[in-house]
Amino acid sequence: MRRHLSSGLFVKLPPLSVLVVSSAIFVSFLATMTTSSVRTSLTPPVAKKVEHTMELFSDLRVDNYYWLRDDSRSDPQVLSHLEQENDYTNFLMSGTKKFEQELYAEIRGRIKEDDISAPERKGEYYYYTRTLEGKEYVQHCRRLVPNGEAPHSVHDTMPLGPDAPPEHVILDENIKAHSHAYYGIATFKVSPNSKLVAYAEDTKGNEIYTVYVIDAQTGVPVGQPLLSVTSYLEWAGNEALAYITMDATLRPDKAWLHKLGTEQSSDSCLYHEKDDMFSLELQASESKQFLFVASESKTTRFNFYLDALRPEGGLVVLTPRQNGIDTFVSHRGNHFFIQRRSDQFFNSEVIACSVQNTSETTVLLPHRESIKIQDICLFKDHLVVHEREDGLPKITVYQLPDDGQPLERLQGGRAVKFSDPTYSAHPSESEYSSSILRYSYSSMKTPPTVYDYDMKTGISVLKKTETVLGDFEESKYVTERTWASAPDGTQIPISIVYRKDIIKLDGFDPLLLYGYGSYEICIDASFKASRMSLLDRGFIYAIAHIRGGGEMGRKWYEDGKLLMKKNTFTDFIACAEYLIEKKYGSKEKLSIDGRSAGGLLIGAVLNMRPDLFKAAVAGVPFVDVLTTMLDPTIPLTTSEWEEWGDPRREEFYHYMKSYSPVDNVKAQNYPNILVTAGLNDPRVMYSEPAKFVAKLRDMKTDENILLFKCEMGAGHFSKSGRFEKLQEDAFIYSFIMKALDMIPDSSPWGLKK
Repeated sequence: MRRHLSSGLFVKLPPLSVLVVSSAIFVSFLATMTTSSVRTSLTPPVAKKVEHTMELFSDLRVDNYYWLRDDSRSDPQVLSHLEQENDYTNFLMSGTKKFEQELYAEIRGRIKEDDISAPERKGEYYYYTRTLEGKEYVQHCRRLVPNGEAPHSVHDTMPLGPDAPPEHVILDENIKAHSHAYYGIATFKVSPNSKLVAYAEDTKGNEIYTVYVIDAQTGVPVGQPLLSVTSYLEWAGNEALAYITMDATLRPDKAWLHKLGTEQSSDSCLYHEKDDMFSLELQASESKQFLFVASESKTTRFNFYLDALRPEGGLVVLTPRQNGIDTFVSHRGNHFFIQRRSDQFFNSEVIACSVQNTSETTVLLPHRESIKIQDICLFKDHLVVHEREDGLPKITVYQLPDDGQPLERLQGGRAVKFSDPTYSAHPSESEYSSSILRYSYSSMKTPPTVYDYDMKTGISVLKKTETVLGDFEESKYVTERTWASAPDGTQIPISIVYRKDIIKLDGFDPLLLYGYGSYEICIDASFKASRMSLLDRGFIYAIAHIRGGGEMGRKWYEDGKLLMKKNTFTDFIACAEYLIEKKYGSKEKLSIDGRSAGGLLIGAVLNMRPDLFKAAVAGVPFVDVLTTMLDPTIPLTTSEWEEWGDPRREEFYHYMKSYSPVDNVKAQNYPNILVTAGLNDPRVMYSEPAKFVAKLRDMKTDENILLFKCEMGAGHFSKSGRFEKLQEDAFIYSFIMKALDMIPDSSPWGLKK
């Protein structure tokens, strides 16, 4: 999933009114600086123009900034340009640095720095993560269950007193991260016998991992690490690991079996997917008896299974490859359970087949046009279905017959109840043998909350609520759900939150509108503690659940991709216009935000309706759509032709060119814009946002601010530390509030008070 990567120097100097509000201030400022330093600081970096022509279907395109692409990320000219952009951004934001630091302290002040996650019971241990005051990363910990044989209950509580079993720190990420600018663990897997741990580590942000195996008790390494792998990692019994590697374009293409204590070079390849439209995934069944290797494109998914206790038997086909059929699989007892989607069953159905005879299936949950089956989770006696209805998530629990009894169509599912008009809810990893479902819930005013749900009685027991320090009171805020009409009449849901004692809904309140709209990803209304700093300053925050996402079912996604992609952009514009019409904000107070594929959204709507917005943030944006999708050597391109289209076909070429942000920058006024990138980003190459900014600088006719910030030691998800991420929030919020003239006693752009 890319985005839920000839001649002449041209110089264009901006008007000084971009940087100062009066000549008196400017003259005073000049008096403190040398002529050369003023020129370096006040002049936006201007990328040189080197003509690069591309022709297809008798259409000639000229890309003057193609030279910014450097696959090795080591070209001195490219790195120098990126550093100049960062210096310019730092200079222009220097006038708000004091406010940014105060805002960061405020945001950090809401965080309970020393805390633990809700413990998860697995076998004879409780597992959890611990954060320490002042530390960026987590510790992975566990404690013995005092009576490990006692049945799991919703009332289980991990003992913490002096008589409790001692805490054992399996792995401290703070120690591991000490010598790295970036550090991330994507997978942390305990062996079935609880004696070993395998984890996948990334120290660059490029999502190329090294897998280590350690003794869970002593931390001593076991064997040699597995190099250059993905984060897909599962135990096959207690003495082997299954994992997946990538090809040169970072497409997961090979599944492997590794026996502990042997060299990686001797590992056996379980499957090699040679079709570059398909990528591999790996997961374990909830029962842990089988591993599943899936090969998927954007429209087709087929599966193999591997007996985890006898992995030497190799992969066996479970669901064969059939074009247009998506299948997700799991296991319980004598049956495989299969979630199946097709053009006929576009919102999915759930079927089952015998482990001994996978060709004969029984429909357990039929397809329903109004309810989308998003995921299933199996327990020894229950099936949990994560659904969506009317754009909102649902969790429905079904009782299963005793293992060995025949399966038939399920009736009378029990739904977990939720209260907010718009919210986020999803099942978490739970103990397969128990009747306890763990799920997480939040809304834009409700902090993340973990519950254990007794599937036999329907009782939910609160296990943990994220602590929000300071003067936070949930009752101060209100969430709403409303609908905007798209140009074709489709109703687009919008989630909204604001502080009810501040907001007047008179059109003068600052409004931040977020959007994504790709890959069938659902952007549900969830909580973010740092967002309170906006709400407490009178912001209204809204999410536009536009087509291309999956909020309203599979068709919602289909209607916002390929040759219908522009619906994503016009939906977003319609939401902005609706919010202005209903006086949630105004053009002068409206800011927009989107990341990755959401950054494509931001780039597209800026070209289409720049007059509608005051400020925009495009995070790691996929903005050079046509050039990227024409290059199969770039990571993710071939596997995404079914998402965006294959521009080697004329119909898609012209359609994609008509909205690709880099190709549609024009001589017009744009709002204040902040663009971000990560040098090591494998999903959206840093060069895409760099080219977008360079072309905007060359062509835009306004005097508004355009900033580009490239993280030189990170990837798609920016910096890795938890406080570093809060600092990024403070920076982005400072930019937005500066653009909206909301920072008290603020100096002009780039001038320190």
